[in-house]
Parts: sequence; structure tokens; C-alpha cells
Amino acid sequence: MTYDIADPKRLRRVFKTMKGFGAHLQLSVFQCDLPEIDLVRMKEALTEIIHHTEDQVLIIDLGATESNPVKRMESLGLKAEMEERRPRVL
Repeated sequence: MTYDIADPKRLRRVFKTMKGFGAHLQLSVFQCDLPEIDLVRMKEALTEIIHHTEDQVLIIDLGATESNPVKRMESLGLKAEMEERRPRVL
């Protein structure tokens, strides 16, 4: 889970909320291993904090490490802009 929060007060609230759900890895990145019910609770808590036209929260389900590395990506607030992946010849 990673986030970009425009307001310092909301940023602190998001950080404190996330400490209850996962391990703080770096700046605005948390690693969370959550059962589905806790994932729902986390989303509800964040939805109440963030400003949906200014802030962005990305929840990326990495799945099992030996299968597809990104199973699902979800955005709360501002929509995530995904870069189209294409092969590059060097």
C-alpha cells in the first residue's frame, strides 16, 4: 500500500492509521498481509480520512511471490495512471 496525501494533517492521520494495519517500509509505503475483513476495514478507515479529489491511495495485491507479481491494483481518491507496458529493444 502506498499513498500520496496533499494535506499534512491528513498525511499524519493516514500514517497513524496504516501503522495499525501493516509494516512501515519507507516514506509512504506499507506492507500489509491482511485477511479480507481487515482489508475492508483499512479501506473504510482511509476513505474517511482522505480527500478524494486531492489524495491518492494505491493498494497493490502482490499475490504469491512465485505467481503473477501484481494480481490487482486499486486506487482510492485520485485515479492511478498506469503506464502501458511494451517491450523495449536496447
